[in-house]
Parts: sequence; C-alpha cells; structure tokens
Amino acid sequence: MSRTPQGQRASLDKQPHEVAAMFDGVAARYDLTNTVLSFGQDRSWRRATRAALGLRPGERVLDVGAGTGVSTEELAHSGAYAVGADLSLGMLHAGKRTRPQVPLLAGDALKLPFADASFDAVTISFALRNVNDTDAALRELARVTRPGGRLVVCEFSTPVNPAFRTVYLSYLMRSLPAVARAVSSNPDAYVYLAESIRAWPDQAALAARIGAAGWGRVAWRNLTGGVVALHRAIRD
Repeated sequence: MSRTPQGQRASLDKQPHEVAAMFDGVAARYDLTNTVLSFGQDRSWRRATRAALGLRPGERVLDVGAGTGVSTEELAHSGAYAVGADLSLGMLHAGKRTRPQVPLLAGDALKLPFADASFDAVTISFALRNVNDTDAALRELARVTRPGGRLVVCEFSTPVNPAFRTVYLSYLMRSLPAVARAVSSNPDAYVYLAESIRAWPDQAALAARIGAAGWGRVAWRNLTGGVVALHRAIRD
C-alpha cells in the first residue's frame, strides 16, 4: 500500500487509521467525484435513504460515516434534527467549509460519542463496508438508537441481473479507477473502494448480519438494479 499523501489507499483489513487517512486524501473533491462516478445517481440514493427512514419533524437522526455532510444535509430536509459523525477529520473539515450549518463531529462507528438510546433513527451510507468490524458497528448503531427506532443502511450491493452484474464488475475494476484519475484528488483510493465493493456481502447476507446485531424486521430494497441496496430495520 502506498503511504504518500496523494497516493494512499487502505488495505482490505480496514485499519481505522488507514481508512481515515485515505478519506483525508480524497476529501477536497469527494462529492464531485462521487457524482461523476455514479453518473449522478448519488443524489437519488440520498433521497431514497431519507424516505426510507420515515423521519418526522422534531426527531433526532444520526448519520454515521457522514463525510462532508452531504447526506446529513439531505436528512435535515425532513425537518428532523440531523447530526453527522465521521472518522476522517479531512472530510469533516471539508464539510465545515461547504456546509457550516450542518452539525458534524468526529466519531468512530465502533465507539460512538453518544449515550444509549439517543436517537430516533440512525443511518450509514457507503461507509459500513469501510469499518473494521461490521457486526460491532451494527451493534453500536443499535446501542445509540431508542427501542423501536429505525436503521437504514445504504450501501453498494450485488446487481440482480447476471448480465448487468458482469458489466458492472468490469466497470468497477477497470473503468472506475480510470475515471477517478481524471476527477479525484487521490485516484489510488478508488482502487480500494472498487475492491471493497466487490468483496462486500450480497443483500441477503447483509440482512442476516443486521438481524444478528440486535435489529428486527429487516428488509431491503434494491436501487439501480441492485448496484445499491437500502436495508431497513427496527431496533428491538
């Protein structure tokens, strides 16, 4: 793994300091890069996440892995009080510059700086696969959610159509890094991101892990043919 400031990417064992450093390196152009690489679909995925949470004015929602706060800002459109947490200080600083009105703070998904049952809803978008211990993170999300509260995980997943899946995996491993070189401040990081998507569990496997971590009524919905899946659950 390269450790130069502009060429760092985490290994798939996902050590927190490596992941944080990698995202520090892409923070400056992260939102733009995501929009380009997703062909603009990232906006609709954020709206779908907000809708799946069913937020109401006055509720409290935690956005883990919030990065620059673009997802947190979307959640706040519901009228709920939305706060974002992220491990990468570089991402948080970029978010503070562009979205000073969005509450953002440093926080590790494995040890969130909140009391038990602090939130009506929690969500994590495109960040759960970057956590060193997925099951522990799901339990920690349950800890800070009140009984009966909601979880939505928005994450890359497995396309359901075999032909489309083949094309998609080719894009991930070949085209995505090439596009990232044109628009990202740290294209090497996107090689890791492609690898981590390919190694991630499919929809049913992730649902089983969510259910084993203290969440009930687990269900999922595919977006963009399964490129992304929304997993929704209720705190037992």
